[in-house]
Amino acid sequence: ILQCYNHEATKSLGHVTVVVVGGTGDLARKYLWQGFFQLYADQVGKGHTFSFYGGGLSPTEKGTPLLFGILKELACPPELSVERCDLVKDQFLHLSKYHQLKTTEDYEKLSQQIKQQLEQEGMVEAGRLFYLSVPAFAYADIAEKINNTCRPPSDAWLRVVLEKPFGHDLYSAQALDKKLSGQLKEEEMYRIDHYLGKQVVSKILPFRKENKKLLDPIWNKHHIERIEIVLKETLDAKGRIQFYDQYGVIRDVLQNHLTEVMTLMLMNLPANLSNSKEILQNKLNFLASLQHVDNSNAVVGQYQAYNEEVQEELNKTKDYFSLTPTFAGVVVHVDNAQYEGIPIFMTSGKALDERVSYARVLFKSDVFCVQDPNNVQCKSKQIIFYLGHGTLQYPAILLSKNLFKPKLASSGDWKEVTEYKDVNVLGLPLSDYYIQSPVTPREAYCELISHVFFGRKDSFISAEGLLASWEFWTPLLEGLSRVFPRVYPGGVANGNLLNFQLQGHQVAFSHEAVVNVIKPGAEDNFQVMQGKYRSSEMVSAWAQELVERLASDLLLAAEEAIHEEGQFHLALSGGSSPVALLRALALNLYTFPWRNTHIWQVDERCVPHTESGSNFRSIHDLLLQHIRIPYFNIHPMPVHLTQRLCVEEDGGPTLYEKEIKKHVNGSSFHYILIGVGQDGHTASLFQDTKLENDEERLVILTESPIKPHQRMSLTFTAINRARRVGVLIMGKSKHELVSQLSRIKGESSKYPITKVQPKSGTLIWYIDYDALLG
Repeated sequence: ILQCYNHEATKSLGHVTVVVVGGTGDLARKYLWQGFFQLYADQVGKGHTFSFYGGGLSPTEKGTPLLFGILKELACPPELSVERCDLVKDQFLHLSKYHQLKTTEDYEKLSQQIKQQLEQEGMVEAGRLFYLSVPAFAYADIAEKINNTCRPPSDAWLRVVLEKPFGHDLYSAQALDKKLSGQLKEEEMYRIDHYLGKQVVSKILPFRKENKKLLDPIWNKHHIERIEIVLKETLDAKGRIQFYDQYGVIRDVLQNHLTEVMTLMLMNLPANLSNSKEILQNKLNFLASLQHVDNSNAVVGQYQAYNEEVQEELNKTKDYFSLTPTFAGVVVHVDNAQYEGIPIFMTSGKALDERVSYARVLFKSDVFCVQDPNNVQCKSKQIIFYLGHGTLQYPAILLSKNLFKPKLASSGDWKEVTEYKDVNVLGLPLSDYYIQSPVTPREAYCELISHVFFGRKDSFISAEGLLASWEFWTPLLEGLSRVFPRVYPGGVANGNLLNFQLQGHQVAFSHEAVVNVIKPGAEDNFQVMQGKYRSSEMVSAWAQELVERLASDLLLAAEEAIHEEGQFHLALSGGSSPVALLRALALNLYTFPWRNTHIWQVDERCVPHTESGSNFRSIHDLLLQHIRIPYFNIHPMPVHLTQRLCVEEDGGPTLYEKEIKKHVNGSSFHYILIGVGQDGHTASLFQDTKLENDEERLVILTESPIKPHQRMSLTFTAINRARRVGVLIMGKSKHELVSQLSRIKGESSKYPITKVQPKSGTLIWYIDYDALLG
């Protein structure tokens, strides 16, 4: 059983009112009430009196039994005897009450009730502690209600505890801070990061201070090889998708927990560890010294079942793809003389092989062992701040014995561990470490609730520190917003799929993803149906399975072409049709032979390639920036020449046609992928497109009935010369079109797609069940 630490602090007599807003919620049930009960058990009889309110949206008759159902299950602090605990628990229950907190009137009634109790019992008010265990969007409204109706007298304190998330980027954090600071003073707000309540984390600065003489000579770039800060979880996000899909692993873990640990490890030591202002300033100075991070400094992943969980819990359609990462690996560098060049590996993820959290400082080896490599002096030199779980199972600070023996603080709350289990921790057996561990394990929320009671601000996040952290992480988050995470199966099956490495300052996965090519005859496993449509082959399936089949067919076509000719020429259309395919290629087919593949465009809008409306920009963002393809193998349509867009005299179509003839054997693409618009157009060939005088042309300028009107497109001549043409049709909105086309035999001027009839190649229709069945 975890217990609170009995902090020694100067106490003044008076009554303290504790209000847990969201007092019957999950966090309150698991952690908060246990923390407040242990605070009461620690403080009872020491001068303060208490009253506890569980606040919620439910009316009193519904909320009261919920609250007392939680309170009756509270565990006794181990330092209390059974008889003493029964007495203290009865007192705690007697002092606790449910109060509906929904409207301003509810908060006014609460304030009146507190005042009435104080007057009736003749008590002096010491302060009021509000713990907001509610979603962040409710903070500003509740803060306003507290400010307007529930403030204590000026000689009593007010402390309001806020749970993360504090915004989802710099701009939202600034907006939230502005709203809150209009109602509450900074000294009244306690932004909680429960990692700062973990005993090992709170010991980092004291440990550095206690061992300063021994650490100072080696705590720099000349001796430190790398730093690793890790939080691995075996659990998935199921049941939390509504929250998690808005935030992802970087916002949920790296921006707060791991950043705080990094800061405590590397910030300048304060002269006085009890000086909150000095600690805050040193934290800000360190955060300001971090080098800018972008996509090249990070890799992201997503466990395989996540997207289905999103579709289920958020009621998304089968063709919906979430880009929210559930795994991230980021390498950070510090721009100062002490730590310059030291890579700081930060990583966290869900559905990994084990649950463990630690921060490791690995030192450079300066010993060459001629014999006996198992000698302790020949092994890794490292300091590990081990937060728990994993092979060790308990929180500890470990130093390899080839460094030095650390000092043990005289406070008596930490001990040296001398009995070793037969396990290894990060490459070394326990017997090769000096180990210090807390005498009594304590739960993080219990610690932090105690710190709030005593007004210790150094264990909480300041507004300046919060905004400085968001300022560092927001550019990376913006850069990753359109990056497709690598899919991983989850658990031990991940193997080496998520290993990442540093090349210079750039980060990349160490291994290519394994591709599952769908073999002929295995279609049933993916609910794939084959048949005929308009006298040609048809493949149909649910959206995700259909895209996987098309991606697999493309891979097989590429391998065949490269085997025969040494290269694969693929032309992709614009619009919404290929989006899911491009995502699938970027996500899964890391073994696609990109080095021998040429990417061409079927059509392009007459806008600069840098604009979001450009088809090439879409291909770039969805695919090209995620794969390794030679620059010379990319062939965008030349719509922007001599600072003009699609002007006939500039000869853009002729230039593209010459390029096709130069690279593509017989101007016959190996594969052309096209879609179909609601009006039956394909590529940028519309019902009114005049082609009579351009029968031998491969590329022309066309006019679209919708903006942007000007387009460049391959002609039917070019499309029908292809070895294979794939037509991808997805979504219920295309059902009526699919039905209409099925009734048309041969060509129809009303539906340009009917003119796609490869002369000697193969036409395959890929139609998802929504489009086929409606």
